[in-house]
Amino acid sequence: MRDISQKITTLRTAVATATLRVSAATVTLIRENKIPKGNPLEVAKVAAIQAAKNTSQIIPYCHPLPIDFVGVEFEVGETAITATVRVKAIYKTGVEMEALTGASVAALTLYDMMKMLDDGMEILGVKLVSKKGGKSDFVKVTGAGFRAAVLVMSDSVSSGKKEDVSGKVIVERLKALNVNVAEYAVIPDDAKKIEAKLLQYSDTMKLDAVFTTGGTGLGPRDTTPEVIKKIIEKEIPGVSEAARVFGQARTPLAMLSRSVAGVRGKTIIVSFPGSKGGVTDGLDALLPTLMHIASIVRGGGH
Repeated sequence: MRDISQKITTLRTAVATATLRVSAATVTLIRENKIPKGNPLEVAKVAAIQAAKNTSQIIPYCHPLPIDFVGVEFEVGETAITATVRVKAIYKTGVEMEALTGASVAALTLYDMMKMLDDGMEILGVKLVSKKGGKSDFVKVTGAGFRAAVLVMSDSVSSGKKEDVSGKVIVERLKALNVNVAEYAVIPDDAKKIEAKLLQYSDTMKLDAVFTTGGTGLGPRDTTPEVIKKIIEKEIPGVSEAARVFGQARTPLAMLSRSVAGVRGKTIIVSFPGSKGGVTDGLDALLPTLMHIASIVRGGGH
């Protein structure tokens, strides 16, 4: 199975159809409720719902999903029956296979219910009509054209006692999104130096975004949140809340982070914890949505 543990949870929907070709005589029997095994549409509806809910037990690489809704509708034509299955789930992966499985089983159930009456029946096709709800549906922008800085606050790293890990993780992720990393710097946990760097990035270099790592904990030298709150003009609480919620679902230590986010001028400033895990979780939760926020700040609109 594919590892989806770092994906965000969104509302996912998918619609699939399956069409069964039948004889005109069979359609007449359906309309007159004269199929010996009972009403095939009612049975096929239940079968489709069960199939959608149990897709992961049938298809090996499908993830078990907390399905919120399965809707089944039938269109009975002169010589064909089309089953339309709609599936919804609030989860980390899509539900297209659930919709396709439901539609397929609906057609197979209809076939089974009427095979003794119509040996010319044929499943003409199963098709995914639509799917939506992944992160890419909400955020279309990439980092192309954006300029950012990565600032590491750490006494031990700046003194050479330790090697930076978290800052390099941010740099790699930004470059993967085609963001131009204008500067990567390491400084001590000193409030005045942090403030000077942040003002340089926002007021002088006028970067689109600044990503900091370190100084968000509860230690005596952890002052990054206080400095950022001092210089920003607008706080974006939802950004830091989203990162903490995402992290808390993966480690109970995420609640200790005091990371903040805000805007100064047209520069977004976002702080992350100093650990590799904290940074990784934060980036998984926020990218590439932060690029969309940067576009809004510069007048791009929603």
